[in-house]
Order: sequence, then C-alpha cells, then structure tokens
Amino acid sequence: MRIPHSIFIGLLAAILAGCGTSDYDLRAYTQSDGLVGVHTIQKAKESETQAVAEAECKKKGKRRALFVESRTTVNDRFPLTNLYTCRD
Repeated sequence: MRIPHSIFIGLLAAILAGCGTSDYDLRAYTQSDGLVGVHTIQKAKESETQAVAEAECKKKGKRRALFVESRTTVNDRFPLTNLYTCRD
C-alpha cells in the first residue's frame, strides 16, 4: 500500500508539532489592574508559564512579562495562578 506524499508530510508535521507542545493547558487572562494571570498546575515549568504570559503581553503591544507573584486558587484543575506585569 502506498501513502500519498502530501498525507505523509501532513502526518509527519502533526507528530512533530505534538512533540513540541506542553502537556498542560495553560490559560492566560488580563486583570482589571493590568496584570496578566496564567492559570497553571504545580508541575508546569516556569518557562512555560512565562511564554504564555509573554504571548498575552504581545497582544497588548508589550515585549516582556515579569513575574510578580504566585497565588493558590480553589480551582481543582488549575490550583495556581502566576501573575505577571507587562513591560516594553
């Protein structure tokens, strides 16, 4: 059985994209005071939450996200919220 070339390339791209993504579904939001919050779990790496916060800051026209604090939540799925401030 022969697999068409375009299907093979598509499957290979999907496999490689899956290897580079995080295992966690991190959620970013902007608070009324301008801070960016990232809902996370305890096993998530700081670099992963930082990247999600920087993506949210880029939407606001800023380049960097600086860590402010970490808070616990009552949410079972995301027990932590990391707060970041956006800077140029």
